[in-house]
Amino acid sequence: MWEIYDAVISGIPEEYTVDDLILGGYTTYVRSGTGSGIAGTIPGDSRPEMFRRELGMPLRELAEAVKSWNYVESSIGLAAINAYYNCPEVAAANGVELAGSRITEDRKNDPFIMSQNRIKNKKVCVIGHFPHLEQLFAPVCDLSIIEMPPGADDYPEPASDYLVPEADFVFITCASIVYKTLPRYLTLAENAENVVIVGPSTPLAPALFDFGVDDLSSFVIRDGDHAKRIAQGLDMDRIYATGQKVSWKKPAVEK
Repeated sequence: MWEIYDAVISGIPEEYTVDDLILGGYTTYVRSGTGSGIAGTIPGDSRPEMFRRELGMPLRELAEAVKSWNYVESSIGLAAINAYYNCPEVAAANGVELAGSRITEDRKNDPFIMSQNRIKNKKVCVIGHFPHLEQLFAPVCDLSIIEMPPGADDYPEPASDYLVPEADFVFITCASIVYKTLPRYLTLAENAENVVIVGPSTPLAPALFDFGVDDLSSFVIRDGDHAKRIAQGLDMDRIYATGQKVSWKKPAVEK
């Protein structure tokens, strides 16, 4: 189960350190050098595993907290992972296409807008009830939405065992990394045409492509100070005001 987590964590160089950390009520923020990473702060009452959270500690060590069953600690670990992989310089070096200027809302890289033509007449399963799904997807495909807890038209989480294997396209919320459900979803989706991890906390980690992921729909922070203020609750902007949405598809295998 931990193979996918260990592969992502091991890709963080040992020399990177934790230079800033904010555990906010809604957003967790970690900075390492010029890279800023975020994760939604998911509440968790389970027993803390007491991961160190010290400035100057190795970033890779803090990233290990993503494996904690305490969701607050796991959120910190995911933000630490993103502080490395979602750093603009690291992302660009790995092959992620970045715009030359800061973009608040990039429609071209919105995973649901840009997928409308591809999913026509297909079975689509979305894990996580993202905004505007009914308007963007429902008119053109056979749509199933899984949410925890489910809304009026959603399926409960256990339905994933039945719905995901039948889907042609599967969109998985990045929160599944914190909940530890991502490995199971990827196994269930192994026969899908396209599998996408979605959300601003999605790590732009090349190792994820080795586990059945076809597309990483994520976010790169350009203004770390602004993102930090949002995490602190000092600025009411949406986190998307601090950078740009990105879409990174699995590189084609050369024959």
